This record gives sequence, structure tokens and C-alpha cells, in this order.
Amino acid sequence: MVLDGVGVPGSVVALRPGNVSVLRPADHLFDDMLAGWAAQQSSRLLSRTTTRTRESQVRRFAGFCSTPPWEWTASDVEEWTSELLSGPRPLTVSTIRGYQNAVALFCSYVTDLRYGWVDQCMAMFGTHPVQVCHEWNTAVHVADHEARPAVRPLTRAEVQALFDLADDHVDFARSSKRKGWLTLFRDATLFKVIYAYGLRRREAAMLDVHDFTRNPKALEFGRYGVCNVRWGKASRGSQPRRRAVLTVFEWTRPVLEEYVTDVLPRFELADSAVLWPTERQGRIRLAHIDDRFADWRDDLGLDPVLHPHCLRHSYVTHLIEDGFDPLFVQQQAGHRWGSTTALYTGVSGDYRNRVLRHALDEAFAPPTSPTDQGGTPR
Repeated sequence: MVLDGVGVPGSVVALRPGNVSVLRPADHLFDDMLAGWAAQQSSRLLSRTTTRTRESQVRRFAGFCSTPPWEWTASDVEEWTSELLSGPRPLTVSTIRGYQNAVALFCSYVTDLRYGWVDQCMAMFGTHPVQVCHEWNTAVHVADHEARPAVRPLTRAEVQALFDLADDHVDFARSSKRKGWLTLFRDATLFKVIYAYGLRRREAAMLDVHDFTRNPKALEFGRYGVCNVRWGKASRGSQPRRRAVLTVFEWTRPVLEEYVTDVLPRFELADSAVLWPTERQGRIRLAHIDDRFADWRDDLGLDPVLHPHCLRHSYVTHLIEDGFDPLFVQQQAGHRWGSTTALYTGVSGDYRNRVLRHALDEAFAPPTSPTDQGGTPR
């Protein structure tokens, strides 16, 4: 049964009356489809970031095809995927899968009879859109971990070397009375906080001063006993997930106290709540975090594939090595499943060898003789 679409968010009837004529009907109908799709996703309470990202991916596919959605074919998807995989900078499997998923969702929307786009296309162009993405021409998520093998946690020595280098840059700029020492101090503290709480870049960049609170069970950390993350990674287009990360490293409090008390006020912010401001009164950009980490990483001679997210991997790994309960680490990192935390855990060879040696010694230790127990041998 074909529905008229009245009252359905994102339907063709709700977007434009039937008596309105346009100069470029194909272009306008495609724009209306995208607008209707955005309305449908908004009705599902998906975030605007998700909606805009999906729209840009669909427009990219349409630009490749050079045809409107009612002329797309399955072979277009296959040719597009081949192009994404070729060239000097081929996209990763997860990125390509995200692009294909956006096109598949858009096609599902425009082919749904409840929204009226099939009837509208038939009336205007004598054809209609179809689902061009199927199980034989799209990537399937079958691997738990798709990151590049070279991307790994930093060792404790590498983390310390990174922080020491950052502090050296700050000390040199400050002693030379250079103007940029404030931003260097900010960035050095930012990377320490990312590692101290196992944060993602966006989670760290969006922190405010009041996101830190006391932990009544760990008063030695003062007001920095808990980091309340408000911009955690969203799931399936939902709003950012929140979590509370407990402070575990004793050096975290003095690092934050020095920055918040002595350095942050020097930015003279209109909004004093922003934790990582720029000199133009805005928030620090994610691209700047990447660039600064790359500069210091290269100065240390580390592998060029390493990026700021490796500090989060390092946090998980080092907590596991220090004997923290895996469930505690999972909750600290904000993972839904323990298997995800396990993927982040690049436990060092030294740690595993110590565990192995201890287990072997316990299993194959010679039996204790009565003499060893202080008695008389029989």
C-alpha cells in the first residue's frame, strides 16, 4: 500500500507543495531528498554532526556518479569504492565502510514508500531510485580491530620522553621571554591530561575547568579527583556519551593546579570556564593537537604513524600492567565491552614475560622438603 506521506517527517509532501514549479527539477528534487532525510534523522534525535557528515558523503557519491539518485546503479558503488581505494592516499577500510553506509541509508530512505519519493520521481522522470548498496558490493565489519599494525601504545619511557621534551620547550620559550610560551605550556599540560585520564582528542579539547570535581574516596587529589567527560564518543548518531574518569596518577593534581592557577588566567578569557583556550578566545582545534603531537613525536624520532590517540592506548596498557582490574579500566576508558578494552591493551613484552616467569616458577617449583619447613627429614 502506497502512503501519501502526510505527517511523516521528511516526506515529499511536507517539503514542497505539488503546485510549485522549479527551473532545475532534478537538482531541486535531490536537494529536497537530502533535506527530507535530514528531517527524518532529526526526528530520530540524531546529532547534527552525524546528519551533516552523512549528507556530505552522499553528495560526494553523487558528484562521482554525475547522475541523480534515481539513476544510480550498483555498479556506481563498485566503481566509486575502487576509486576510494586507489590514488596516492587510499582511504582506510573503516572510512570506506562509513561512506558506503551513508549511501545505503540514503537509498533506504528515498525508496521507502512512506515518504513519497518513488511516486514523485515516477511522475517527474518516469523512473525511481533503488537500493544500490547490497551485501555483495559493500564492506562488511568482520574484524574487531582495523587499525594499522604500527599504531601502538607508547612505552613508559616514550611517554616520559614526550613530556620531558614538552617541558623543555616551555622552559626555553619562557626563559627567552618568547610570546608563545603560554600555548606551549597549554599543549604540554593537555597531553599530560590526555594520558592521565585516557581521553580521546575531542573529549580533552572540550573540557572545562568545572569538569573536574572531588572524589570523596581519594581526597589526596583535591578538586581534581574526578574528570567528568561530557563529550564522549557517540554511538549510532546519538548525543555524546558522558562518563566520570577517576584520577589514578599522583602527579595529575600538581600538573593541573599549576596550569589552572598560574597559566590559564594569563589568557584573559571572556569565558573563564574553557580549559584549553587559544589566544583568540576560542577552543583549541583538533588539528592543532595532531600537529603539535607530530612535531614533538618527530623531534623524538618516533614512528611517524603514531598519533595523539596512542596516549589513550598507553593509558589502558599501563593500568593493566600496574594490576588494575580490567573492569575498572574498561569503565575508565568508557568502553561498552571488555573486548574493546582488550584491543587497546598492548601489554609490553617485559610485563608478559614477568607474568609468564612467575606462572612457570609456581607450576614447576620443586616440592618443599621437610628440612625447608624447619623439620627433621624422615
